[in-house]
Amino acid sequence: MKKTAPKIEIYKSWCKNCGLCTAFCPKKALQRDAEGMPFLADPKACIGCRLCELRCPDFAISVKEQEKDSHEPS
Repeated sequence: MKKTAPKIEIYKSWCKNCGLCTAFCPKKALQRDAEGMPFLADPKACIGCRLCELRCPDFAISVKEQEKDSHEPS
């Protein structure tokens, strides 16, 4: 049996470092680096809610589901 795990893609060339994606992340899986760019700091915390994708004014974030082997630790 396989589960789905979210995959976050951040298009850095489109990002304007506004911080909305990190502000709306309910699990704080997304953080900002020293330059203010978002990155997935805690992939296991991401619940795939898509708030980052929906709130990004620059369409710089894409959330996709990917299959994960159920034998992998959660």
